[in-house]
Amino acid sequence: MSGSVPVLVITNRKGGAGKTTVSLNIAAEFAATGRRILLVDLDSQGHCAVGLGVKLTAGQATVHDIFTQPEMGLGEAIHKTSINNLFLLPANPAFQHDNSGKDEQRLARALTDELITAQFDLVIIDTPPTLDNLLLNALSAASWVLVPYVPHPLSFEGVRQLVRVLFKVISERNPTLKILGFLPVMTTNHIRQHRQVTEQVTKQFGALRVLNGIRTDIKLAEAFGVGKPVRVYAPKSRGAEDFSELAATLLQLMEK
Repeated sequence: MSGSVPVLVITNRKGGAGKTTVSLNIAAEFAATGRRILLVDLDSQGHCAVGLGVKLTAGQATVHDIFTQPEMGLGEAIHKTSINNLFLLPANPAFQHDNSGKDEQRLARALTDELITAQFDLVIIDTPPTLDNLLLNALSAASWVLVPYVPHPLSFEGVRQLVRVLFKVISERNPTLKILGFLPVMTTNHIRQHRQVTEQVTKQFGALRVLNGIRTDIKLAEAFGVGKPVRVYAPKSRGAEDFSELAATLLQLMEK
């Protein structure tokens, strides 16, 4: 929407695809460049707060409140994190998705608030693994979408189903939305199945759309467990190296 901050949506309709790990680590990488980043957790599991070590108390405002309180602005739900330039709009773990209403533009309008546009250079949205009004709100507000996937046979079909949804959103709701690419995560090159699934994705969507993957690295899980991005927890790890390279690639694609 006109007047809103650029928005990158991380999505996959399949659970366990690494959306939150990608969302918070990419947010931390972008924040390290001096950009002011707002990470929005639309997934009611609320894992972004866990992965960033943000402690929430009962009754605190969350991003989900805008769907049940039309007068509410996003500014009152923003939390600082321990990472410079990175802020969080947390999820409400008690939120019922059926309460998100039918307005697919609610989030897009909320992001035009001057409290958001004046403070942030980029919004990153972690989405729920469901096709509902929350996902449609994210995609309707998005400038770009990034699709992480685990290189497993079921993942390929899930990616194909998601792309059909994306094309429908682009044609009917958000014609400026661009697909940045498909990102293999938890990948190991010497496993034949991993190579085969990524080859399928490449054949279906083109080599330029498939990004260099995030390799399997226990440091990513450890970092999440202590509430830190991997670049802070283990800056010399494979995971930190892969996310640094991914951030540089995404910035180039987003500037085109």
